[in-house]
Amino acid sequence: MEYNIPGLIEGYAQGYFLMADDTGKVGWYSSRQRALIPLDERFRYPKSLQRAINQEKFTVAVNRDFKAVVAGCANRETTWISPELENIYLMLYESGLAYSFETWQGDQLAGGVLGIVIGGAFIGESMFYRIPEGSKVAMVKLVERLRDRGFILFDAQMNNPHLERFGAYIVEDSEYQILLEQALQRRCSLDVD
Repeated sequence: MEYNIPGLIEGYAQGYFLMADDTGKVGWYSSRQRALIPLDERFRYPKSLQRAINQEKFTVAVNRDFKAVVAGCANRETTWISPELENIYLMLYESGLAYSFETWQGDQLAGGVLGIVIGGAFIGESMFYRIPEGSKVAMVKLVERLRDRGFILFDAQMNNPHLERFGAYIVEDSEYQILLEQALQRRCSLDVD
């Protein structure tokens, strides 16, 4: 299937997300429920993580090594990120719509969060780590950045126990669509000033 930037923006703006099936074929998916990461006081994280944050074990970067973050997210036994989807993310990145929010320890990539930015919505696609707590610190610092930049929606798509530790919660599609419409009216950026 051919994908182009206007079609990709339209799909995400309507609340769909891309995934590859077991054969590697990429398609649009939707869900009756969405997992959101709160951008308000409901956001939380494990107390044990505060030590890593206080010690400043990691530095944060945006798009320092986008391809490595995509590869890290795809490098799992079971993955929905096929080579075709990796190419789509790269196309979105080159168009200024896909981002990797990264943590680094010296010159080593520690972890990162991969996502799409449309208006005031950050649509989280995946996350990974190479150094323990790398992706968790990236999540905390990403939420701080999203708050500072006026984002109103952090879509995590599907909930899991790991995301629940950060306060992730479920909304019905009708509520999600309202939040998405509000987010699309904003002009936000993750880019470094």
